[in-house]
Amino acid sequence: MRYADAGVNISVAEQAKRRIAALAAKTFRRGVLAPVGGFGALFQLDRQRWRDPVLVASADGVGTKLKIACAMGNHSGVGADILNHCVNDILTQGAEPLFFLDYIAMGKLDPRVAEQVIEGMSRAARKAGCALVGGETAEMPEMYAAGEYDLAGFIVGAVERKKILDPRRVRPGDALLALPSSGLHTNGYSLARKLVFGVAGLDPDSYVAEVGNKIGAELLKPHRAYWPLLKTVLARGWVSSMAHITGGGIPGNLPRALPRGTQAVVELGAWPVPPIFSYLARLGRVPRDEMLKTFNLGAGMILVVPAKNVASVEAELRRRREKFYLVGHIEKAGRGAPHVTCRGELPF
Repeated sequence: MRYADAGVNISVAEQAKRRIAALAAKTFRRGVLAPVGGFGALFQLDRQRWRDPVLVASADGVGTKLKIACAMGNHSGVGADILNHCVNDILTQGAEPLFFLDYIAMGKLDPRVAEQVIEGMSRAARKAGCALVGGETAEMPEMYAAGEYDLAGFIVGAVERKKILDPRRVRPGDALLALPSSGLHTNGYSLARKLVFGVAGLDPDSYVAEVGNKIGAELLKPHRAYWPLLKTVLARGWVSSMAHITGGGIPGNLPRALPRGTQAVVELGAWPVPPIFSYLARLGRVPRDEMLKTFNLGAGMILVVPAKNVASVEAELRRRREKFYLVGHIEKAGRGAPHVTCRGELPF
């Protein structure tokens, strides 16, 4: 027997990897020292640019959003999603993205699907100034259903030590500014799929008037990357802390950006919630608190800004034609862990 008889075709994999390497090479930035294909990637920090750099690393996956990509045969977007998600995670500590590695695992390697994923990843990497330096494409028979795969990513960035965003700098009176999401981003899809495809019985091409879009296209809207918008804000030191609103929603993520003895007071209704969320809430009669801890509800990133810097941050965001919303403030609390108090009701 040959390896191919067990379901692993090395020659097909090698051809796909050569095409993937060509896509990755388009993302290379200064500091990349070797082409894709080695056992490890080499990257050198520019010693003239960085004075006291600290490396920041993070890893994540796309989750069950992949099932929608598979159902629609559209895989480019999830490639961008995983890179942008990781970029945002390290952004919360003030880090500039440097390089990224991916992991794609399939039961049977489909070069067309793998290339679509990497094409989207490569496109997002170029926008973020992040080099795609390598990864792993695994063919694992019997591990995944036909046509399905898993996707994860690992990112490394850098920040000058004195510019690290530190929750300990947050003070009562600081303002909370929210940047809008494009939709669900990459969280809450297990519930969303159950509601849309189970409860409502829709297929991905079903048009939903309440949402104003085909439901599959709406659920595949990309995860935004906020690094390009916030470069100047971070360079000027105008932000104390920042929270990427992912799984757990605002109540689960905003406390990670706060020191002990504080609370974030969030005014529900202070920002527009995209129709997809009200549609999901109605489908499943989902309680307010469940919506808050499952979805981002239209707030993809929340900045904690000292009162003296709010006008400067707002002016910079306007200059970049970015929408933003003042959604709350920081208050002193008891000695316990930081928490979030949500006041008012969601606008649906």
